[in-house]
Amino acid sequence: MTRKNLLCTTDQFQQLLHLIKNDGYKLLGPTVSNEVIIYDEIQSAQDLPIGWMDEQDPGHYRLKRRSDLAYFGYNLGPHSWKKYLFPPTEKLFSARKQSNGMVVFQETEPITEKMAFIGVRACELHAIFIQDRVFKNKLAVYKQYQQRRENLFIMAVNCTRAVNTCFCVSMGTGPEVEEGYDLSLTEIINDKEHYFIVSAGSAIGRSLCDQLALKPAGQTECEIAQQLIEKNIEQMVRRVDNKNVHEMLSRSWDCKRWDKVAERCINCANCTMVCPTCFCTDTEDKVSLDGAQVDRWQSWDSCFNLSHSFVHGGSIRESAKSRYRQWLTHKFGTWWDQFGISGCVGCGRCIAWCPVGIDVTEELQELRNECDKNNS
Repeated sequence: MTRKNLLCTTDQFQQLLHLIKNDGYKLLGPTVSNEVIIYDEIQSAQDLPIGWMDEQDPGHYRLKRRSDLAYFGYNLGPHSWKKYLFPPTEKLFSARKQSNGMVVFQETEPITEKMAFIGVRACELHAIFIQDRVFKNKLAVYKQYQQRRENLFIMAVNCTRAVNTCFCVSMGTGPEVEEGYDLSLTEIINDKEHYFIVSAGSAIGRSLCDQLALKPAGQTECEIAQQLIEKNIEQMVRRVDNKNVHEMLSRSWDCKRWDKVAERCINCANCTMVCPTCFCTDTEDKVSLDGAQVDRWQSWDSCFNLSHSFVHGGSIRESAKSRYRQWLTHKFGTWWDQFGISGCVGCGRCIAWCPVGIDVTEELQELRNECDKNNS
């Protein structure tokens, strides 16, 4: 079905958020805190990072003031939407010893609140699709994730600017959203006008547009929106050569490049914590003081942690080299074996938030160059 492009003023956008909130959704969106843009609960459009933009490079992130009052003029911060669908910590179940000696297990029921994600970028939307494959797999459904996903409203935003760490185009994940949203927005702002081009992708989205009586956007407005997206594509300076990347990584096991990157990597796990698709976890049993109850908690883990690959006798990946190789090879290679898709969406967070500025696009290219040289 062809989706209509509608025109939405800033006043109507404020009303739109109000309608979503009145429909029982908790509004979750970008806001400024401690000099970064994070995702948190918001009450209105005034809580958005109005007039802010970000500057990103390897190991570098700074907020800067824009010359206008754009609502979505930033790129990405350290947070991803993953933290709401797949929380950093979560109680899985409890076991309680009864007076008769029997043990009763009780599974934690997921919170069924309705959440509305405001300002989801195309790469982030693809990250959600990837986690759907992980957690909604028929062989092992993560019920809590599934419940949250079913109660989710997504307002996506097309990217009209790129920072130096973006490479979504080469991963086929952006900058324009294509599916999986309830509403998509393209923000247009100039000296005289400030408005949004809106497209509804679901019955809920169409209902909201009807309630606001949004008018169809003209050809000129639609062309301006498309030009902004295309200009963003031209701005991207990083890319990944995905041709046979899985096969290339399988041949790279003994490449010297792994030793070189290991000299820089400090195994801080930042790249996995900011990644919107990483899903490694650890579990811990917390026992009450009287020993009568135990709660099992799940928390995010990282393949960069020495304990992550610990089996009887010790860790099977003791060196920084082996742990970085595991992460990169899984993300771009063996993820295809598991889920039929790459584990990277090109958001660039791992580049910006790496303290030593390791660039995955550079590492992949250097590995490819070395593999080609060894095989020539």
